[in-house]
Amino acid sequence: MNYKLTRRSAIKLVAAGTVAGISARPEFASAAETKATDPWSKTHDRVWLGGEFWANPMENWKIVDGAAECLTTAPGRSVHSITRQITNPTAGFEMSVHLSQVETKGRNASAGFRIGIRSELNEHRSNCFAKTGINAGIQNDKLILGTQELPLSTEADMKDLKLQLTGKADGENVALTVSASSPKTGAVLGTLTHSVPADSLLGNVALVNGFDKKAASRYRFSQWQIDGAAFTHTPAQRFGPILWSMYSLSDSRTSEGFVMKISALTGPMGAKDSQVVELHIQRDGTWESLGQAKLDPDAWVATFRIPNWDEKSATPYKLVYREKHRDGTETPDEWTGTIQPNPEGRPLRMAALTCQNDYGFPYEPVSSNVEKMKPDLVFFSGDQIYESHGGFGIIRTPAGPAILNYLRKFYQFGWAFRNTMHSQPTLCLPDDHDVFQGNIWGEGGAPMKAGDSGASTKGGYIEPARMVNAVHKTNVAHHPDPYDPSPALQDISVYYGDMVYGNVGFAIIADRQWKSGPEHVNTGAGRADHVVDPDFDTKSLDKPGLVLLGERQEEFLKKWSTDWRGHALKAVLSQTVFSGVATHHGNYDSYLKGDLDSGAWPQTPRNRAIDIMRPSMALHINGDQHLASLSQYGVKQQRDSNWAFCTPAISAGYPRWWRPDECNMPHQNRPKHGYENTGEYLDGFGNKVYVYSVGNPAIGTDENRYKQAHEKGSGFGFITFDTEAKTYHLDCFRFLIDATDGNTSNQFPGWPVTIHQSENRGENRID
Repeated sequence: MNYKLTRRSAIKLVAAGTVAGISARPEFASAAETKATDPWSKTHDRVWLGGEFWANPMENWKIVDGAAECLTTAPGRSVHSITRQITNPTAGFEMSVHLSQVETKGRNASAGFRIGIRSELNEHRSNCFAKTGINAGIQNDKLILGTQELPLSTEADMKDLKLQLTGKADGENVALTVSASSPKTGAVLGTLTHSVPADSLLGNVALVNGFDKKAASRYRFSQWQIDGAAFTHTPAQRFGPILWSMYSLSDSRTSEGFVMKISALTGPMGAKDSQVVELHIQRDGTWESLGQAKLDPDAWVATFRIPNWDEKSATPYKLVYREKHRDGTETPDEWTGTIQPNPEGRPLRMAALTCQNDYGFPYEPVSSNVEKMKPDLVFFSGDQIYESHGGFGIIRTPAGPAILNYLRKFYQFGWAFRNTMHSQPTLCLPDDHDVFQGNIWGEGGAPMKAGDSGASTKGGYIEPARMVNAVHKTNVAHHPDPYDPSPALQDISVYYGDMVYGNVGFAIIADRQWKSGPEHVNTGAGRADHVVDPDFDTKSLDKPGLVLLGERQEEFLKKWSTDWRGHALKAVLSQTVFSGVATHHGNYDSYLKGDLDSGAWPQTPRNRAIDIMRPSMALHINGDQHLASLSQYGVKQQRDSNWAFCTPAISAGYPRWWRPDECNMPHQNRPKHGYENTGEYLDGFGNKVYVYSVGNPAIGTDENRYKQAHEKGSGFGFITFDTEAKTYHLDCFRFLIDATDGNTSNQFPGWPVTIHQSENRGENRID
């Protein structure tokens, strides 16, 4: 069942994947507009360096008194230009910067430029995390240029230097020259020249604090100037001050009519920066202000809630942030999009995505496919980040630095998908990795009693409640109002509730916020959340009092399941599937009988949740598993309940497989398509599950990130809700394909599938 990509199609699609989408800012690339000076001299003190830069990592940098200051003596900190890349090296370039040493420990002082930074894609976002490039600057009392070095003049003040780097054509090569001079006298303190192949300079350029692993110094960087025809200037690549937006539109079925909510996300601003965002909409060709919303000082999200929205018309909007400067001037930044009309008289089309491990960043094949398909609704079911995102580890406490650490990682999500979200309604659920936990056993918001920095096999939240709330706000502030906003323990926010859009009712569920932790049971040897012994009696894990959804969400689901106001089809949206549809985890041969992190455990509340869902005849749409599957729940008997579509990961990291046939797991009633590993099973916890199709991955080995993601079973789901025919049409697309070309190999085996509404209560037609 593993899919093999032909060499020809892989080359074609990888090449297509390096082209960035069109920004909501209508600007274009130009080789002529290359000269630039950093704006820091007129920028107020703050963490975020500006829309033309990406800082590695953001939380280690700050604008202080008009300069970008590195806040740590740790090595490898950098600031990339994201709007200017070297694309024509032999055309020549020049860069300069003023270096001021702030702190040093020992003799490991180094800073300067890095050029030719590029990933295998040579794409400006992915380049920001590449480990390549040529260093040019100072190392202790020497000038360095690649592998070359030269002692500086004894008159050099290592705490105050101007660096200059030039590149000029030298046949097929480029002659690089780096020089250091005194900012006070202009005296040249050393010059070093080295010729390099022209193509070694392609890619990003950056400032670097600490070239090597032994660096123990920090600097302030100011007056960074970039010039030359070697650069291409692409203003549309600017990322901020408004980074992106997300919105929802829902029929409240009250006097408020349709309610539109939209959030604007900015970088972390300073105390003297503007703290508000403005919203304007276009009516009859004229822009009209709908007022301002205050930025949350932790999440840096400004949210607007507009009742009685005109749901019948497409409404252009623009979000405006007015950046204040130290000289009293201000620069407006606009982010534009369209609030789409409520889909009427036609099917609703939804893209469903989950889990984006950043080895595949910026996931261009998936984001481009979703853009081209123009869904009516986009759903991200969780793990918009992993702890490894962008490198440099995680900060757990205190809350302030932890939030900045999270935001920097979360911004990669918006950077990848903002061109879809600005004009399509978006639902975005936080999950375990979003709050820096391998798994969440939320215990209703309780704090974790003892630290568990790895897999998180203990109940409760390890992160401070303030950080968890910031994560929630960045993901769901734009969602329809929660059913009951009363906070959980520690005043952790909740977000479960419903949305009615396009004649479809959606229940939005947090399937881990109240879930019991594995310390309540004994799973035998090894990790507390894994059952590795094939002979272990998992029925012993179904103890009284254990929780899956919790009483509050169960009460909501009971009411929602029988409330048909304003819609004809229903879907439940949550983080993960309520069955154990994976037999192997991590490594190809690593058998796992039961994973308590799946929605298969605890069994009694799992069955109760499905019993509550059954009258709704809802399709359950989820993710998290990194393994695409389409299955049907059984409680009293096989196939008596709802179907569940677990979508493939956007970029699958930790692999899983469903290979019950190899494990000699008994099955009955294999579907007519005859694919292996399908049919009626009891999962590792004894739950009844009918597996119709599964997207088992290959072993990901290719060095190209997009080919590897394809090998590992990455992709996305697409659901078409036909409210007249009362059907759900399910597509499950692979990563490295063109979803619009009609090729049958674009989808995982067993898809596409059409499910009738009544099949979600066991009136089955599919066989």
